[in-house]
Amino acid sequence: MGPRLPLGIHRYVLVLFRQKSRFPGVTPPATRLNFNTRSFAAHHDLGLPVATVYFNSQKEPATRRR
Repeated sequence: MGPRLPLGIHRYVLVLFRQKSRFPGVTPPATRLNFNTRSFAAHHDLGLPVATVYFNSQKEPATRRR
């Protein structure tokens, strides 16, 4: 799911894992609130991350002019 944020600044972290075997189909969670990457990786035997990316995204109100 891409960044579709309401107003304000939001933080995103993307984590890349090397798969040890074929990855089964995974149903996306109903919400990203309180998603635990460590638990997800442990449950699917993914090991340690090999790369990460962090970025901020901001949406300003339509009434704000530059």
